[in-house]
Formats: sequence, structure tokens, C-alpha cells
Amino acid sequence: MQTKQTVNEGLKRAYLITIPAAELSAKIEAEIKKVAPQVRMPGFRPGKVPANLVKKMHGEALHGQVVNDTIRESVDKLIRDEALRPAMQPEIGLNEDYEQGKDAAITVSLEVLPAIEAPSIEGLKLEKLVVPVTDAQIDEALGNIASQNKNYKDAPKTRKAADGDQLIIDFVGKLDGVEFEGGKAEDAALVLGSNTFIPGFEDQLVGVKTGQEKTITVTFPKNYQAEHLAGKEATFDITVKAVKVETETTLDEEFAKSLGLDSLDKLKEIMKAQLEQQTAGLTRTQMKRALLDQLAAGHSFEVPGTMVEAEFAQIWQQLQQEAARDENPAEALKQIEDEKDEYKAIAERRVRLGLLLSEIGQANGVEITGQEMSMLIQQAAMQYRAEDRERFVQYIQSEPMAAAQLRAPLYEDKVVDFLFDKAEVTEREVTVEELQAAIEAEEAAAAPAPKKAAAKKKAPAKKAEEAPAEEAKPAKKAPAKKAAPKAEAAPAEEKPAAKKAPAKNAAAKK
Repeated sequence: MQTKQTVNEGLKRAYLITIPAAELSAKIEAEIKKVAPQVRMPGFRPGKVPANLVKKMHGEALHGQVVNDTIRESVDKLIRDEALRPAMQPEIGLNEDYEQGKDAAITVSLEVLPAIEAPSIEGLKLEKLVVPVTDAQIDEALGNIASQNKNYKDAPKTRKAADGDQLIIDFVGKLDGVEFEGGKAEDAALVLGSNTFIPGFEDQLVGVKTGQEKTITVTFPKNYQAEHLAGKEATFDITVKAVKVETETTLDEEFAKSLGLDSLDKLKEIMKAQLEQQTAGLTRTQMKRALLDQLAAGHSFEVPGTMVEAEFAQIWQQLQQEAARDENPAEALKQIEDEKDEYKAIAERRVRLGLLLSEIGQANGVEITGQEMSMLIQQAAMQYRAEDRERFVQYIQSEPMAAAQLRAPLYEDKVVDFLFDKAEVTEREVTVEELQAAIEAEEAAAAPAPKKAAAKKKAPAKKAEEAPAEEAKPAKKAPAKKAAPKAEAAPAEEKPAAKKAPAKNAAAKK
């Protein structure tokens, strides 16, 4: 094998690897001898098929396998011998006129990571903006819980049901007088005005009394999920078993116990912890941005263009998706086009910060443990169909760059936490509004000066602190590309239970 460097410009490298035909032929012959004992052919005892017949039957397939294996081994050796640190997966090519019996000419093009002097972590100073939780906030949160856990009591039998009242009903749905599947329920709880059931259902029950029987007629929406009911007119025979009115919820010991807690003080303690956790995320974001601003201000070096292009592609895809959901998509798309250079600069900043964090982490022994990586893989695998999860795990385990991308966010957080511990941190109490304003100010200061004010909805794309640090770590080999199994769509957040009709199979539900 002969290796010749053809490009050495900045971070760009290119090589020509020549594999002599004799070397390839020798490997093919060795592979034939290796598989010959396993070949079965009529007229020959197992393992006794002549090598020339094995070559005739399987020579072409074995030749392709040997060439692919040789290319991979040659690129791996090149990376080791030249001490290369690929920024992204190398581009590998085989000369178009190659055929069996000729030398193989392999071209390898890549960008390498820049040599970065380990940044100094001494003298870091950060201000931590803390939002104290007030009693008024706790009381408001408790009030919200109370409103979501309404109680009802039986109303006088003479009361006519009104919006806000709860009905306990039995109902039977029919199409052309025939009961249909899923259209029947007993003791179903329905709050009038909640819009839980199909349009027209609740409206026709306003004014009913306990013990009353009534038949109503409704039309299922044309886009109803059950195709056999979509757009159809149906009747429902309804028996009103009870009319209930809402009772005032008292925030006392009994209310706390109804939620499975020991006391009202315990409920308040939980509420306070939840409120603190909400603002703690904002506080961390503010500190992280301030930290990254300090790092970015003190370092300027060339970054691999391929990494910047990949980062920009992610930003641009997100922006286009957001623009498509805008009330005026055409105007939104034009705006991001006008600011395209700004977002390219943001992508470059992300990559540079990722490289810096990676260098700091490696220089200071920050690592992802095997147990942590295993948990990451299992969590990521849950996004896929059950039958694809094992294939996803194998894909991650065989693809160093895919594994690096998966562990990048956790690795970055560990490096950031390490730097937080090393920094001199002072605390200052602020309001939520002041904390949010500080985050927006840091974001604006980190981004290049825009041609015009950027819309607030674009803020997520400018979060430079979210740059994956570990993507900067080099792959130890240039793996062959494999298709990852297709992920299922992420489930949407569940709606509050109060909006679900009690009868799970009732077709009257929305």
C-alpha cells in the first residue's frame, strides 16, 4: 500500500492510497481458502469443494467484500499513521475505472480538528441570578391545583342543569335506530360547557333534571376518528341519573389528604420545590450563557467548515419549520433569508464553543461513564418501534460518530458543571422578569449584530450554549454508513384528565 498526501490547506487534508493488484489478489485467495471448507456443492464431500470452483461460484462477491474491507482498513491505518483527528466522517472514493486485476486508487478527503491550546479555567467569575419563591406564588399554585380538582355535590332534583354543572348519565347511541359499537356508556360524568363530547351533545342537555330521559340528535364531525361514524347523524337515548353542582374547594388538611399527602404543609413544600425547579432551569441557562460568552471572547481559531455546515443545516431546518407555521409563512421565510449570514455566524460560534468545551473536558478528565452511556442508548431507543430498538442499539454501538452525537449533550452539561464548580460564583436575587431579561440580553450580546431586530420566536435557534461539545471528538475510524431504524413520532403531551370523557369507548367523545 502506498500513501500520498495531495492536499494540506488549513484544516483540509486529502490523500491518495494505492493498493497494488497483487495485494488484493492475495487477500482474495486467502478469503477463498477461508470460506472453502464451509461451501456445500452436490457431488463433493463437505469441505472438499475445489478452490477453483469456489472462486468461480463466489469470486465476485468475495472480491467486493475484500475491496470494501481493504478500503476500510487502509483508511483506519491512514488515520492512525498520520495522527489525524477527523472533524467529520471522511469522504472516501474508489477510482471509477477500477476492475479486478488492477491497482485500486482510493481518495480520502477530510477536515481535521484544529489544535487548540487547553483554555485556562482560572479566574472565571459568574453571577448567579436567583428567583426566590414567595408565599403568594405558592398560594397561586395551590389555587391552580384546587381548580383542577373540583368537587361536586348532588343538586336538588328540581334544579335544571346549567353550564358548569356535572351530569351523571347513561347513554346509548344509534345509527338509523340500530345501536352501534362504542356508543354506549353507564355512569358517565359530563361537565356541561366543557366541550368534551361531540358538538351539539352538551348543548341539548342544558336544562335537564335528575331522573329525566331524553333523546337527542347529533351529527358526527366529518373528520371524526371512527370512519364508520364520520359525518353521520346519530341519536342518543340519555338517562340523567344525577345533576351535580360544583362545591367550593377548601385548601385544608383534608384537601391535601385527598391528594394522597400527609398534610397541607407537605403539599406546600412540594409546590415550593416545583416552583424552585422551574426557575432553576432559567438560572442555569443564564449562567451557562455567561460562561460561554467568557470562553468565546477569549478564543478565536479556525473551525472545520464541514462542522459549521452541519450545524447551520440544523439551525436552518428549525427556522424553516417555524416560518412554515407562521401566520404569514412567505414573510417569515423572507426574514430568515435576509438574516442567513447571521445564522451562519451563530453556527460557527456553536462549533467553536463545542470544540472549546470538548478540549476543556478532555484536559480535565471529564468523562461519560459506561453506565451513563448505556442509559442514554436505552432512553434514545425508546423513541423507536419495539421491533427496531435492538437494531438502533447495534447501530449506535457500531458507529462512533453516531454514539458521539448521542452523548454530546450530556458531555457538555458535565463540562459546564465542572466549570461552574471552578468559577467564583456570586448570587443575586431577582424577579422572574429580570432573569428572563438577563437571558435575552446575553443572547443578543452573543449573536452578531443583525440587520434588523430578530423575531422572538427565533430565539431557540440562537441558543449557542446548546452546541454539542462531544461532536468535536474525533472518530477512531471511518465507519461505513448505515441506515438507522425509523423513529416513531414523539407522543404529544397528554391533555388534563379533566377534559377526558369518563367512558373510554364512548363514541360521543370528541
